[in-house]
Amino acid sequence: MTSPARDARPAAASATSALLAPWTGAFGGVPPLDRVRVEDFEPALTEAMAAYRSELDAIAHDAAPATFANTIERLEDAGRAYKRAMTFFGIWSSAMADPPFQAVEERMAPKLAAFDDEIVQNRALFDRIDAVHTAAEAKTSALTPEQKRLTWVVWNYYVRAGAKLDAAAKAKLSEINQALASLYTKFSQNLLADEGTAITLDDQRDLEGLPEGVVEAAKSDAEARGLSGKWVILNTRSYVEPVLTFSARRALRERVWRAFVERGDHAGEHDNKPLITRTLALRAERAALLGFATHAHWRLADSMAGTPERAMTLMTAMWKPAVARVRQEVADMQAVADREGLGVKIAPWDYRYYQEKVRKARYDLDQGEIKPYLQLDRLRDGMFWMAGQLYGLHFKPVSGLPVNHPDVAVWEVTGRGGEHVGLWYFDPYARPGKHSGAWMNAYREQERFARPVTTIVSNNSNFVKPPAGKPVLVSWDDARTLFHEFGHALHGLLSNV
Repeated sequence: MTSPARDARPAAASATSALLAPWTGAFGGVPPLDRVRVEDFEPALTEAMAAYRSELDAIAHDAAPATFANTIERLEDAGRAYKRAMTFFGIWSSAMADPPFQAVEERMAPKLAAFDDEIVQNRALFDRIDAVHTAAEAKTSALTPEQKRLTWVVWNYYVRAGAKLDAAAKAKLSEINQALASLYTKFSQNLLADEGTAITLDDQRDLEGLPEGVVEAAKSDAEARGLSGKWVILNTRSYVEPVLTFSARRALRERVWRAFVERGDHAGEHDNKPLITRTLALRAERAALLGFATHAHWRLADSMAGTPERAMTLMTAMWKPAVARVRQEVADMQAVADREGLGVKIAPWDYRYYQEKVRKARYDLDQGEIKPYLQLDRLRDGMFWMAGQLYGLHFKPVSGLPVNHPDVAVWEVTGRGGEHVGLWYFDPYARPGKHSGAWMNAYREQERFARPVTTIVSNNSNFVKPPAGKPVLVSWDDARTLFHEFGHALHGLLSNV
């Protein structure tokens, strides 16, 4: 939760103020994304951790008996500058991770993990949380259901993170968490490095079957790399999926498929296999320290499934019918391939290509013919219409707000009565330093704690950016993902807690 109204941070006159200061301007304040400098992250986070530490120490050593107001509420209000800085850090990590930032990320990952452990391992602080939790569980508690729930969530987080361990176990746990943080960072950066590679095409015949938009983007990306007269297929999902679906060149499909599925799975400096081995060992050691049989038992303990056994029961029940269905689909594809007389045995890089052929033969449904109707801008308008029909939300473009990249656009979201609900940021295109896939993020979460604060959410995708004036044509798989992630954004926009 965030609220500029009750910020305890000292005056923000330093060079790091863009990362730490309360957000100002319209809509209850907006993140100054255009003022972020990579070189400010380390000093800003260091400053913010020190301020947060002081706030937590004041709560932990309050002479008054622990209550919801002087413990849980103050915890909710603490560390706002740190959380703002971490918001920027998360945006840059996922969508702006150029080499200078990656160097900062590598240095800061273990330090941030150590700070998280420092917080949950503060015995005096946890004793106060534990006292409030015990009182909240009593039948005589006067707390509201929301206050009780929040108390339990905070208490459970601290317990699961090792707050009850002895000093030696806490030290070991922090050592493990710092090592894992470095491993996770390196793993992610290895994937990003491999996604920055490309397959260069010299022969125009290798473009057979590819949609016009993909060909144009491949030519543009080649020219950007100084490869005039050639085409490049970047190793990102936004390129890989249309190539696997439409390319008539089986050898190209195989090259593209292998490059993508082998990201981080090959010899060399970006090989993630040693990292995975070490990660699994450390996770097992951490689970044992925390009193769980395995990492899976720890991970699922407070989830809907509850245990790995229950999760496996569900997956096993689905496994046989799923495998049977896949076998039938492959048989259908093989029949089409056999009729072509090319001696093809369906392989993973053939699946999407022949799936389209089966769909065309069986239903006379051609994704290539439908795609012109699935324009990104129109789909976005369709999502807005749906949100209006279901929830009474309206989206209006906003210009002039700071963004982290020129491709990012912003909309104001209002409710049925015209009241301001929040802001929606959309970052649709792939680019160097941006991780593959699609996701939703909350830059600011809604709250009614110190004063009403509206949310700021974002949706992020990795569509191939078209030439100027051309529309982005989206596959139905991508359209489904777009709506899925927009659903998460709606969850954030409709929050009222």
